[in-house]
Amino acid sequence: MRIRFCLLFCSALLGGPSLAQDAPTPLAPLVKVGYYEFPPYTYTDAEGRPQGATLDLIERLLDKAGYRGEFRGLPGARLYASLRDGSVHLWPGVTGKEELRAYVLESRSVLGELDLALYRRQGMPAPTLPEDLAGRGIIVIGGYTYWKPYSDWLQDPALNLRIHRTGSHGAALEMLQRHRGDFLLDYHIPVEQARRGLGIAPVPHQILQRLTAKLIISNKAPAAETLRDALDRAYEQLQAEGEDLRLQ
Repeated sequence: MRIRFCLLFCSALLGGPSLAQDAPTPLAPLVKVGYYEFPPYTYTDAEGRPQGATLDLIERLLDKAGYRGEFRGLPGARLYASLRDGSVHLWPGVTGKEELRAYVLESRSVLGELDLALYRRQGMPAPTLPEDLAGRGIIVIGGYTYWKPYSDWLQDPALNLRIHRTGSHGAALEMLQRHRGDFLLDYHIPVEQARRGLGIAPVPHQILQRLTAKLIISNKAPAAETLRDALDRAYEQLQAEGEDLRLQ
């Protein structure tokens, strides 16, 4: 028994795996990704899982750059507050948010463009803006924020708008169809998706603004500039491999 133990012990010393080889592989750095409900790009499904083409792209970019992601859906105002305090590191969102300007970095990479539109009821003429909105009912999505001058219009006492808030693009369209508002202020792609899902005919509208979507990174994220540059390189590498990454 002593000889056998000695042979096994010597074998372990000479030829067995080292402790270093048995050590677990360090985890990739964690990036906390925030998003709000903006189907089909970013949304939470019925099982509470993050979904959407944009989140799929972010996951691929993080993996390519050597990071791992933790995704969390948040209302707009809370998302912006989390970017300011660094509890959210990354938001795939639009540029030029005034309340974020001093708190974030933006990628060079452009994810796509989003159109903000004003929808109106069938049969209504296109309004002259903003004066034809005065005293009218306007439907907006709860939790969304808008850019100037449209955010100012919503609060302008001279216009005296009657604001109707709802929780989804489909509900907003149905409110417009039922004359529970004169206009709908919303983004074109999610409205079109909701319209097709409801089987509603095309809704007359006018495009107000075209917004650019990029990677928005909190400057309080760990090594924020390194993260931004790594994601830009990952985007460029995937493009060089022939992938079309722009969101349509």
